[in-house]
Amino acid sequence: MMPVLITDTATLGAELRKARKALKITQGELSLQTGISRPTIQSIERGKETAQVGLVLQLCQDLGIAIEVRFPEVVSRS
Repeated sequence: MMPVLITDTATLGAELRKARKALKITQGELSLQTGISRPTIQSIERGKETAQVGLVLQLCQDLGIAIEVRFPEVVSRS
């Protein structure tokens, strides 16, 4: 899969949904596997801005999604 630039919760939620569907598992099945409630999974997939970071990271890990953080290069002014 190509890397996706995540700039908002809606995009993150859509990517989580795509990954889940690619694995051919339902939200209910994912809920049973992760212990995260189905309504919480639904709200995360819809891009809920106040979703708990820990739950989102757990879903990413359980769906095989790697998160990479890139920092801007620091330019020294000497």
